[in-house]
Amino acid sequence: LSALCCRPTLEEIQSWGQSFDRLMRSAAGRKVFRDFLRGEYSEENIMFWLACEELKRETDPDAVEEKARFIYEDYISILSPKEVSPASSSPAPRCAPAPPAPPASSDRVLLQVSLDSRVREIVNRNMVEPTPHTFDEAQLQIYTLMHRDSYPRFVNSPLYKTLARLSSAEPPPSAPSAATAHANSTPTAPNAPTAPTAPTAPSAAGAPGAPGAAPAVSTPAASPAQPVSPAQAQAPSVQ
Repeated sequence: LSALCCRPTLEEIQSWGQSFDRLMRSAAGRKVFRDFLRGEYSEENIMFWLACEELKRETDPDAVEEKARFIYEDYISILSPKEVSPASSSPAPRCAPAPPAPPASSDRVLLQVSLDSRVREIVNRNMVEPTPHTFDEAQLQIYTLMHRDSYPRFVNSPLYKTLARLSSAEPPPSAPSAATAHANSTPTAPNAPTAPTAPTAPSAAGAPGAPGAAPAVSTPAASPAQPVSPAQAQAPSVQ
């Protein structure tokens, strides 16, 4: 399980045993299924299917022609001794110049897929002018073969059952408590900067010895007003 390219969930692994389409749509599922087919010596089926998927995503015409030739020579060539369907009477397809095919070997022979004569005729016609959909009929036939023949054995295989058991036995990651989650989600307010202390104003008298300090000026106290007698208040002024 740890060797998978992306760690699938328990629900995803269980869905592989319920639907072949879901298995083939999952990158992790295809990897497990390919490992199973390798043990059954039929890995070439899913390799061919994946090569067709890659071809359908290609947009460059030159790359399409090159990849189509490689797929034909690696998986469909009638020169394969493993071919069980009757050989087609159609002439070999002709295409624009492409890189030469690798020399035949026992390892390469094991990649050949089995197609019936009808599908082979379609492929041969399509190879005259290859497109991203040259092998659609052949890809569908191999997909159906894997679905009907290999998939039921995969679901009942020790490989899949062990994978499902190990996944269900793994405890889910513990979720943090509500208090911890709240504390982690609440940002801590930064400390407010301390206001600078205002400088003390110098006294009016000035500090002794301080440069520029004005000397202290003593203000004489006002003398109290003298009381006025009634006689002074009523005496007429002399002209």
